[in-house]
Amino acid sequence: MQFNRLRLTGFKSFVEPTDLLIEPGLTGVVGPNGCGKSNLLEAIRWVMGESSYKNMRGTAMEDVIFSGNSKRPARNMAEVALYLDNSERTAPAAFNDSDTLEVVRKIERETGSAYRINGKDARARDVQLLFADASSGARSPALVRQGQISEIIAAKPKGRRKILEEAAGITGLYTRRHEAELRLKGAETNITRLDDVMGQLEIQLVGLKRQARQASRYRNISSDIRKAEAIQLYLKLSEAEKAVAHERTVLDEIMREIGDLTKEAAHATRLNEDAVAKIAPLRQAETVAAAVLHRCNVEQETLDAEEARANQRRAELNARL
Repeated sequence: MQFNRLRLTGFKSFVEPTDLLIEPGLTGVVGPNGCGKSNLLEAIRWVMGESSYKNMRGTAMEDVIFSGNSKRPARNMAEVALYLDNSERTAPAAFNDSDTLEVVRKIERETGSAYRINGKDARARDVQLLFADASSGARSPALVRQGQISEIIAAKPKGRRKILEEAAGITGLYTRRHEAELRLKGAETNITRLDDVMGQLEIQLVGLKRQARQASRYRNISSDIRKAEAIQLYLKLSEAEKAVAHERTVLDEIMREIGDLTKEAAHATRLNEDAVAKIAPLRQAETVAAAVLHRCNVEQETLDAEEARANQRRAELNARL
């Protein structure tokens, strides 16, 4: 597997976007202690899918993000992109469309990591299989870190076997075998659970059959009830229609009576108006007669008084005579 370029942004000491060109042949990075040489190797391992923060020399995976210093504030995101040469088309079929593969891993605080291969979202497992097929990976002996030579010398047969498997190019097969075994175990677990579920479903099936019989009986009884209710409602409707017809007949008779009474009331009203028109002159004549009568009564009282005075005078004169 040929690496073409490594781009780091906000990864550990590389706060600014930094590109490391890996030309054909031998590429070396020289510098004093603490300048970040080890960070480059860790960036390659990290973008290959390293999941242990201890291997990143940190207490949490977010420690790979630039934590700030006296001159620069801390960053909230770190991103590493690794460009691979795919001119021989040895990548998996899903990512084998271009001559260059861009593998990107991005991490944000309190969010976690995300992978992209050629701009498409990918799983960590996809990235790990991509490098495993090329006899490489985040924990491959091909990536020599500090103290790893002594570890290889003192390694047990199992560790040496891993080196030989990578040299033979069968690491990806073992990775896929392990994934297939996990899937197989998951399938066996699902089959066991399926047997339990089938047993429960058989028990439920007996109850459901009983409920189905009850439901069928309920539907039959409900159908009979609906028929009886329909007959009852039809009879009530017939009686209501008869009652409506009778009430309409009564209403017609009442309306005719109301019409006759209305005519009589109109005739009586006209007679009343005529009587009122005749009474008005009589009332006026009565008023005049009452005034004449009052005047006559007054004159009569005056005459009676004069008569009384005259009789009294006559009596006085007779007495004198």
